[in-house]
Amino acid sequence: MRQKAWFGLVLLCFIKAQAQTVVPFRDFNNFFLTYENGGFKTLEIQPVKDYKAGDEFVAYIDTRGNLRLYDGRQRKDITNLNVEYQVSDHLLGYMIGPTLNMWERGRLQTLTYFGRNFLVKDSLILFEDTRFNTLNVYWRKNTMPLATIIGDLSIPTTVGENIVVFKDNGNLYKVFHEGLIYEIFSWSGAVDFQLGTDILCFNDPTTRTFVAFENGQFTDVESQYMRKYKAGRGFIVYEDLNSNLWYYAKGEKILLTNFISSFWDVKDDVVVWGENNYMFTLVDGVKVQIANFIPTSWEIKNNTIAYRNIMGGVSGVINGVSTEITLLPDSEFKIFGNSVLVKLFNSSHLVLSDGKIYSN
Repeated sequence: MRQKAWFGLVLLCFIKAQAQTVVPFRDFNNFFLTYENGGFKTLEIQPVKDYKAGDEFVAYIDTRGNLRLYDGRQRKDITNLNVEYQVSDHLLGYMIGPTLNMWERGRLQTLTYFGRNFLVKDSLILFEDTRFNTLNVYWRKNTMPLATIIGDLSIPTTVGENIVVFKDNGNLYKVFHEGLIYEIFSWSGAVDFQLGTDILCFNDPTTRTFVAFENGQFTDVESQYMRKYKAGRGFIVYEDLNSNLWYYAKGEKILLTNFISSFWDVKDDVVVWGENNYMFTLVDGVKVQIANFIPTSWEIKNNTIAYRNIMGGVSGVINGVSTEITLLPDSEFKIFGNSVLVKLFNSSHLVLSDGKIYSN
C-alpha cells in the first residue's frame, strides 16, 4: 500500500508539472519574466522584440532576432533566421521562407517545404501546400490532405481548436474531426458555422433546422433557425427567436435566461451573460452571479473570467470563485491558463493563481 501511495504521489506531481502554465510579461526594467509555481523567473535581461504565449509555453524573438521557446522547464533555441510564427496553447508553427515547421512538447518537425498560409490551433495546424495545391492538416503527429483545390488555395475561416469545416471543389461542405472527414451538405452560399472544441453548430439551409455536430453525429437541436449561437468546449450556447438564452451539451438543454440578455459570450469552458444589469456565468450546471453590474470589459478563457470591476480595477473568477485583484484603475489584464495577469500603471504586475495574488 505504501509503494502504491508513493507511486500515485509521484504520478500526480508529474502530471502537475506537465500542466505547468507560463505567464510571461515585460517588467518595468524591460526584463522578460514569467510567473510559475508561486514565483517569478527571468527569461531574458535584454529586451525581447516580440512574444506569443499559450497555456503551456511562450515563444519569443530575442534582442538578436532569434526565435526561442520556454515551456516552464527549459529554454530552447528554435532558429536564428527570420520567421513568421504562431502559437496556440500547445503548438508552435513557424515558417522560414516556404518551409513550414512546428514544435510540440519538445519535438520539432517539418510539415512542408512548399507552404504558404497556415493557422495554428490547440490540437491542429492547418496549412496550404502549393506543391500539390492541397489544404492539409497536422493532427496528433500525422499530416493529411483535406482537399485538393482547383483554383486559388485559401485557409478556411471556420476553424475550431480541434475541428475544421471546409468546402471542396463541388461546393460540398465537410468537417474534419478526430482524424476523420464527414460530409455536411452541398451548398453554394455562405453558412455561419460556429466551432469550438469537439463540437460545432449551424443553421442548416437544407432542413431549416438548428444543428449541432458532436461525436461524429449531426443532431437537430431546434426545429427552426436560431438568432445567434457560439460553441465552447463540448457545449454550445444559442439565442432563440424569443431572445431566450440556451445552453446545450451532450443532448441536454438548460435555459440560462428568458430575459433579453444585454450581452453574452462563450469561450473554452466559460459562458457569461448579462441579465437585468447583472453579470452571470454557469458553473457545473448552476447559474452564478459574478457581478451586480455589467463590466465595461472582460476576458474569458479555459474556466477563468477576468473583468473590469466597479472601481475600474480588475477582478478574476476561477471556477465560479470571485477574487478582487486590484482597485487601481486602468490596469491591463490577460488570462494565461487559469491565471490572471494584471499590469498596473507603474508597470508592476500582479498574478491571480490558485486563489492567491502574487506581485513581482
